[in-house]
Amino acid sequence: MTTPSSCTAAASAAASVSAAAVAPTSDRLPLAALLALAMAGFLALMTETLPAGMLLPISADLQITPTQAGQLVTAYAVGALVAAVPLTAATLGWRRRPLLLVALSAILVFNSVTAWSSSYGLVLAARLLAGMATGLIWGMLAGYARRLVPPHLAGRALAISGVGAPLAMALGVPLGAWLGAALGWRASFAAISLLALLVMAWITLQVPDSPGQAAQQRKPLRQVWRTAGVRTVLAVLVLWVLAHNMLYTYVMPLVAPAGLAEQVGKVLLVFGLASMVGLGLSGLWIDRMLRRLSLVSLAGFAAAVLVLAMAGGWPAAVYLAVALWGLSFGGAAPLLQTASAQAAGEGADVAQSLLVTAWNLAIAAGGLAGGLLLQAVGIVLLPWVALALIAVACGLAWAARAHGFPARA
Repeated sequence: MTTPSSCTAAASAAASVSAAAVAPTSDRLPLAALLALAMAGFLALMTETLPAGMLLPISADLQITPTQAGQLVTAYAVGALVAAVPLTAATLGWRRRPLLLVALSAILVFNSVTAWSSSYGLVLAARLLAGMATGLIWGMLAGYARRLVPPHLAGRALAISGVGAPLAMALGVPLGAWLGAALGWRASFAAISLLALLVMAWITLQVPDSPGQAAQQRKPLRQVWRTAGVRTVLAVLVLWVLAHNMLYTYVMPLVAPAGLAEQVGKVLLVFGLASMVGLGLSGLWIDRMLRRLSLVSLAGFAAAVLVLAMAGGWPAAVYLAVALWGLSFGGAAPLLQTASAQAAGEGADVAQSLLVTAWNLAIAAGGLAGGLLLQAVGIVLLPWVALALIAVACGLAWAARAHGFPARA
């Protein structure tokens, strides 16, 4: 996530870590450290999605409606959305490992409050504050991972540290439902608090510390926003994630014409498995061919949406399209994070916080826009609108040869 000048700064900073740190000039990836960061991401997203699988027991216990229980997910997302940029900007000078441990401590504390409180208002506030801690985690995680390795391995490190998010997306709701049935919803949140403690211990033992940015290195938000390429990457992100979430949120009515409404779990499993493959492939090649991978992924997504739009009642075509959809979208996060950071240079952490905010806004807008389209014209038009959005994203990425998605790293 760096330009040549900031690669030098990142390497110099990493050289000052303790003797236990992984040398940033080594060609070996510090897998234990990167997987610990991945677990931090898994924990953050798992905490967000956990209530969705337990709405009925939560509503019964707290004596609220299922709709009110659903706001526990909303409050968490709002916290992450509003906190990512200001908290990331305010903590640029902090050392990375203590900052990450503070954020994970907040998740531990607020999940514990959720597990023990009988007040809906207090639980809602705890979820909002836990979401703010998550906004900080997402704002720093990618930059931290890239600081642990030399520049030519930065994209691969980012892909490994990012594996926790797709795992949580695939497992979050079903795992929450299983935990709720097996342990009860309160014990489930207590278990996640225990997991947070274990992840904190793992990070303390395995993840090297890294300095924050010196005052003279920090770029203000306005300067990062104006940096060539940053806004292009954010525009591609918004269009891509908006198109994805319009389809993903309403996947059940989307596959219903093919008779797959009752098999939506299998459809999502295919998507999840293909996403993991896509993430792995991106991790292998991202440092050598960022532009090519980005364009191929966008084109693959467009092809998948086109097949979905034309599949009609063919189950095999739907499964093929969903597999291609997952394969092409699985590497979207590391591709966009890397492109954003390379464009932003020493402002990479601030650019990452902007990316997190844009991602969450696109998710929310996708659900809203998809719902409005579904209500107004039915499911038939939904994939065609998504296809139009992704076509614009392809055009922007293709045109960004100098900055954003450069032809030469």
